[in-house]
Amino acid sequence: MEADFVIVGAGSAGCAMASRLSEAGASVLVIEHGGSDAGPFIRMPGALSYPMNMPLYDWGYRSEPEPHLGGRRLATPRGKVIGGSSSINGMVYVRGHACDYDTWAQMGADGWSFADVLPYFRRMETWHDGGHGGDPHWRGQSGPLHVSRGKRDNPLTQAFVEAGREAGYELTDDYNGEKQEGFGPMEATIWQGRRWSAAEAYLKPALKRPNCDLVRAHAQRVVIEEGRATGVEVTRGGKTEVILARREVILAASSINSPKLLMLSGIGPAAHLAEHGIAVVADRAGVGQNLQDHLELYIQMAATQPVSLFKYWNLVGKARVGAQWLLTKTGPGASNQFESAGFIRSRAGVKYPDIQFHFLPIAVRYDGQAAAEGHGFQAHVGPMRSKSRGAVTLASSDPAAAPKIFFNYMSHQDDWSDFRTCIRLTREIFAQEAFKPFAGHEIQPGDAVQSDAELDDFIREHAESAYHPCGTARMGRADDPMAVVDPECRVIGVEGLRLADSSVFPQITNGNLNGPSIMVGEKAADHILGRAPLAPANEHPWIHPDWQTAQR
Repeated sequence: MEADFVIVGAGSAGCAMASRLSEAGASVLVIEHGGSDAGPFIRMPGALSYPMNMPLYDWGYRSEPEPHLGGRRLATPRGKVIGGSSSINGMVYVRGHACDYDTWAQMGADGWSFADVLPYFRRMETWHDGGHGGDPHWRGQSGPLHVSRGKRDNPLTQAFVEAGREAGYELTDDYNGEKQEGFGPMEATIWQGRRWSAAEAYLKPALKRPNCDLVRAHAQRVVIEEGRATGVEVTRGGKTEVILARREVILAASSINSPKLLMLSGIGPAAHLAEHGIAVVADRAGVGQNLQDHLELYIQMAATQPVSLFKYWNLVGKARVGAQWLLTKTGPGASNQFESAGFIRSRAGVKYPDIQFHFLPIAVRYDGQAAAEGHGFQAHVGPMRSKSRGAVTLASSDPAAAPKIFFNYMSHQDDWSDFRTCIRLTREIFAQEAFKPFAGHEIQPGDAVQSDAELDDFIREHAESAYHPCGTARMGRADDPMAVVDPECRVIGVEGLRLADSSVFPQITNGNLNGPSIMVGEKAADHILGRAPLAPANEHPWIHPDWQTAQR
């Protein structure tokens, strides 16, 4: 088998590239180890806790024991299915802040400033504001990715935004538009009551073209001959074969599997490759390094009125929700229930938001395990720009072996003070007048947890990944010894090989990563095709006028 372009990974960026490259007339083969995304567990937004906990859809990775979190091994879900992690995630859609991308450019990702990437966000979106406001000049109107808002008809969802206002914070009609800072409606990749993954938006339409095909196989390594990538070695049906690329091989296998594949192919830190008996093709010290993620906590409150989603948290309730969704694609199952959000600055002197809130009108873990019986609500909260860095390394030269994933969470002292601030500010918001009709006692951390030491113990025991790993093959200039790809997503030191997914992020963006990952695929496609990038935008983001002296 051969094609002009061979893409490894049918995830967020890979689907976007498959669509844009085949749309331009090139032949494309997409290699994906995972299976079909059919079935209600993926398609129904309200069932989001199921697919990321199912081996059928998830690679099942866990971190190495994290020494600053009591030696816990944290789940690191990655999609093993058509659509990749966009088929198992929480469907929350966040572009990130404009300052994130300006920082990328300052770090050597030339041509990836906010002015450069905003046109690609607009190109990829069809934005449905639901009548809640926002500025359409900042948003796309005709792209393949549907972005919508929930009904926000639960009184707790409205109370969260009002409580933010009462606490003195900004409001925002559209955090993905001019003004991220503030409290307002949350957006999701949901359309007509169904998950709208990268597969729905990009890959399935592309596969209807005669020049785009999907290959169900497990990628083993990139074949490199005389310094040039010529294909991908895969196994399928118990046999090994090579899929040839006439023009280029493109890795889009996630921030965990893309660096793993590079190293298995002889691209990475020479000493580490030698440990596993892998011949060095390109000594790139940055491969697998710079691993970043968002950690979060669930601050949970009991509710004094039966207004939460707990009324559905039984077999009969779930059956009714599921039946309504199956028949009409409406009801609670048609929403991910993350319908209100907040982006705030933790203190004066912080230029743009560094704390994110997801509000949920039930007290429950992301894995679907209820923390307490009865009605309640919670905010997922965490710092956006941790200074801690980890790494993805090989456990073995066997392609079937899982890599070692070590985030080194909470290794920087600032992370602890940042998380304490998150907890205390959330408590302040929940104490506002808007929650007085609903708020009972604090389920967790609990009213007895107050001192720095007590809060640190709670953080150590309960902080969870928000599932936003990135940065393990970061973009930079070719003379940067830690850069893995250049600003056109070409792997430095190897011809005919590119990498485009969340691995290339120089620094994690402000919020959930599915939107930025798709944007990378969109923009990378233009670089691969040799097209001039879209013209830079002229819009400028809202920055709090008193950010140097005021927190809110």
